[in-house]
Amino acid sequence: MTTTDNLTAAAAAIRNASALVITAGAGMGVDSGLPDFRGNQGFWNAYPRYERLGLSFIQAANPEHFETDPHFGWGFYGHRTNLYRNTTPHQGFTTLRNWITARNLDYFIVTSNVDGQFQKAGFNDDHILEVHGSIHYLQCTIPCCSSIWPNNAQFDINEATMRSTEIPRCPHCNRVARPNILMFGDYSWLPQREAGQETRFENFLQHTEAASTVVIELGAGSAIPTIRNLSQRLGHRPGTRVIRINPREAQIAGPHFSFPGSAVDILSQLNTCLACP
Repeated sequence: MTTTDNLTAAAAAIRNASALVITAGAGMGVDSGLPDFRGNQGFWNAYPRYERLGLSFIQAANPEHFETDPHFGWGFYGHRTNLYRNTTPHQGFTTLRNWITARNLDYFIVTSNVDGQFQKAGFNDDHILEVHGSIHYLQCTIPCCSSIWPNNAQFDINEATMRSTEIPRCPHCNRVARPNILMFGDYSWLPQREAGQETRFENFLQHTEAASTVVIELGAGSAIPTIRNLSQRLGHRPGTRVIRINPREAQIAGPHFSFPGSAVDILSQLNTCLACP
């Protein structure tokens, strides 16, 4: 099947769908200018200071920093908070939202990203599952209680040292607060917010079990295959087709669709096909 035939067939699947599941990994944000943390080199390209310190992404994204050196811990996560707040979601987000609105599709989004870009692009928060949490919410580092609250803190980061001047505090015990994100080697993450999202997603799957469903997977790699595995599991449901979009690892077995390329480019091409009679 040629690329044109593949695009036409995938567009037909979207045209005939009554439900849409969007599954997204880190590659979804690259077209918005967000860094690609693929491997240590990708991480160090975005944060060269950590290469000089000899720290990998796994070591930087470790909850122990909030206990041993919170100014350093918040240097990384405060910088990312500022970055995500200042990032404008790319056109691909708008394309997906327009399909949902124009075709009155039931939908849900499952993402491993913690950046909140889907909410920022106008998607309903009740239709989003963030499997690793969100940087836009905080919790106590201990934690002293089960409270999770919005991250309204402001961060001034010294990029030469990757240290934050400000340290958010828990409003209940005044100890250091941390992002409500599942980090590496994490034993204190509070999963209640994510668990509520997961319950809504399971309800959605039950509600759409007999529906014609398309899963659009965007920028989900195989290094941490949570999102890819979910897409493939959903692809086994009767009447479901998966559209995998990935510049490096687009392979998927038929009857599903594989598109090597960026999210914004392939979504644009599918949008053109959908506009054809």
